[in-house]
Amino acid sequence: MIHDIMPGTGEILERETVSAYVGIDPTADSLHIGHLVGLMMLKHLQHAGHRPIALVGGATGMIGDPSGRSDERNLLDEQTLRKNQEGLKKQISRFLDFDTPAPNRALMVNNYDWMKDYSFLGFIRDIGKHITVNYMIAKDSVKKRLGSDSKSGMSFTEFTYQLVQGYDYLVLYREYGCKLQMGGSDQWGNIVTGTELIRRIDGGEAFALTCPLITKSDGGKFGKTEEGNVWLDPERTSPYKFYQFWMNVSDEDAEKYLKIFTMLSREEIESLVMEHGKAPHTRVLQRRLAEEVTVMVHSREEYDTAVEASGILFGKGTEESLRRMSESLFLTIFEGVPLYDLDRADLEGSVTGLLAEKTGIFASRGEVRRLVAGGGVSINKEKLTDPDRNMTGQDLIKNKYLLVQKGKKNYFLIRVREN
Repeated sequence: MIHDIMPGTGEILERETVSAYVGIDPTADSLHIGHLVGLMMLKHLQHAGHRPIALVGGATGMIGDPSGRSDERNLLDEQTLRKNQEGLKKQISRFLDFDTPAPNRALMVNNYDWMKDYSFLGFIRDIGKHITVNYMIAKDSVKKRLGSDSKSGMSFTEFTYQLVQGYDYLVLYREYGCKLQMGGSDQWGNIVTGTELIRRIDGGEAFALTCPLITKSDGGKFGKTEEGNVWLDPERTSPYKFYQFWMNVSDEDAEKYLKIFTMLSREEIESLVMEHGKAPHTRVLQRRLAEEVTVMVHSREEYDTAVEASGILFGKGTEESLRRMSESLFLTIFEGVPLYDLDRADLEGSVTGLLAEKTGIFASRGEVRRLVAGGGVSINKEKLTDPDRNMTGQDLIKNKYLLVQKGKKNYFLIRVREN
């Protein structure tokens, strides 16, 4: 998990209880899985007896960090930032212990609290004079934006970002004795600016540690799907889709992600890798990864529901399990399968007529009868044995759906409209 580490960091972590922080800009009211690396760093830190500080960047969120970006961020207003902060704290609490009586209780702070009343003149006099423009321009994040590959250049607002972030580190050093800042490898320049300010203004010693930026083995961006980010908020990304994201990663990525996104020991992971190597088709690594992360972010109950829901698509599941799940989960599982809208009156008559003529799922009544005779048709996960039986409102899932299965893998959804 380590990309860059300042000399002396390992020694101070061995020697004393260290307060360390990771900054998160509240640009949305939910974290996505790209934020998980920083949270896992803090979780490991607290687990080892040190004190984690989660800094929500209410002030820096108003500016926008240029690191790793080729264009400027949209600026947020204070009301939106406060709303976002509340959403983030709830999620971060699943990773860090804010309530333990131990001295390494987690802390959450917002840099807006110490920046909001700081005047521009005061800031450039107290802080700006300690860092030269030459030093700031030498940072990779600035060089890229000033270089020929940048279309829009860089605003003064974004140029000052590293000073504001550096000042955060100085404040936390003074207020909480914070001696370590952690973040992604693209944050190295900003973090080191903070250590410089602490050294030049207070004569103190502070450290930096960054983790690699996580990528997929195919070179794609980690945490992105066709629908966009994979969020921690169940309203934005359902626990089922969240679980499926981890289940669908490659073998190579699954091994890497187990080391980063779980608290499993090295021995456990090595044992899982060996077990997976003997029978890769069983997807041992993906199953364990999906379990660990889904339980940590959501709950054991949501994980169990996601596993049951996944089984439904692959031949398992019963009518009872379909009826038990929420409508939103039901629709998520069968998203993209052919959908037929019918009136309630269309249920009248035999199921053969419904499947062959009113929907066209089967080419003819004869095909329905042949497949039913061979056990190849299921309604709501129950084998259809009588091609002449009638469907009624009692058969509908959530009083509006029929799930038709043709063979093992072909699903069709019938949605009944109210007349």
